[in-house]
Amino acid sequence: MNEVENFIYQFENHQRAVLLFLHDLLSNQLELEDKLRYRIPFYYGRSWICYLRPNDDQSIELVFLRGNELSNSQGILDCKGRKQVSGITIKNITEIPMAALEETLQEALLLDETTAYKSKRKKGFKG
Repeated sequence: MNEVENFIYQFENHQRAVLLFLHDLLSNQLELEDKLRYRIPFYYGRSWICYLRPNDDQSIELVFLRGNELSNSQGILDCKGRKQVSGITIKNITEIPMAALEETLQEALLLDETTAYKSKRKKGFKG
């Protein structure tokens, strides 16, 4: 087991099931690289694409780091007042809107492959 799988197996019941399902989808099916960063699983293509965030209410949020650049034509992403990231909160595998999720993932992968990420941070003033 790798560090991400060790992280997932710390959880129980629905949370573990959702984490395992999403991890398999992202790592094995989409072949994204997984790494534990900031104590949560991140998934990479050319750059960071998404991460899994376990919530206190036993749900899991699949968060897209460039969520503000995704169309959200499926209507599944929620920015929750955040400027850049958007995510979908999942409490149970059976409630995952698979067609919409797969479409969103494909859009995020295409964005990662075709458009270089540009930081929105202001450059420091050089006087």
